[in-house]
Amino acid sequence: MTRLNLPRFLILAGFVLPVLMTATAASARKQETGFLNRVVTVQGETYRYQVYVPVDYDSHKKWPVIVFLHGAGEHGDDGLLQTDVGLGHAIREHAATFPFIVVMPQCRKDKLWIQPDMQAQALAALDQSSKEFHADRNRVYLTGLSMGGYGTWDLAVKYPKRFAAYVVICGGVRGPERLPQLHVSLVDDPKIADPYAETARRMGKTPVWIFHGTDDPAVPVDESRKMADALKAAGGRVQYTEYPGVGHESWLKAYAEPDLVPWLLKQKLNP
Repeated sequence: MTRLNLPRFLILAGFVLPVLMTATAASARKQETGFLNRVVTVQGETYRYQVYVPVDYDSHKKWPVIVFLHGAGEHGDDGLLQTDVGLGHAIREHAATFPFIVVMPQCRKDKLWIQPDMQAQALAALDQSSKEFHADRNRVYLTGLSMGGYGTWDLAVKYPKRFAAYVVICGGVRGPERLPQLHVSLVDDPKIADPYAETARRMGKTPVWIFHGTDDPAVPVDESRKMADALKAAGGRVQYTEYPGVGHESWLKAYAEPDLVPWLLKQKLNP
């Protein structure tokens, strides 16, 4: 038999290259984590949004999902600004305590989360992300602050069986004096005498945790007090936390509450 005298580097390459190719392929298959850019198209309009994926993400299990609706200060179409305030900020501060896929759509300028087209893009982003990241459909939660709090109440009325729990921060039902157009859709129905009671009735037994600061100059604290009372009167499952001396930015305390994440994870559509 003739023995081929190949150069040593070629022999080594025969072993090393397949190993490198396998490692590269495995790296390419590894899921990106952190804050990821995504787009969704609804009725011909393209919207940028963000998805937060935990560092220990495993595609072999189902993940709880949070949809976050930002406030008026994060309006835009860059798909980024909504991660700077509220839940995105809390995640950056305490990433290890948020074992969720978090979907963060962005409301366009001169729009509100109570408007149908903005709600449609938020729900489309949720659906798209739920499919991509193996969502646990029984553990999908909705939260919002300020303008996003109004949007949360409005979506809770329109889709009472879609979410397992709500977290509403400095939101309301009737609009503040400076922005009366910001209100849940039930306010526009002349047949509804008490939109707080009707919101509570339509929400049913879905758990909700409400947060508000007593000194909020933008959205009166009475908005949350009235909703908490209405939910209690309707037999709803409500927790209410009021922060004495705190202004509009009550989300800083709310999203840092140590019991919030454990409370959310206990809530399921089909327990």
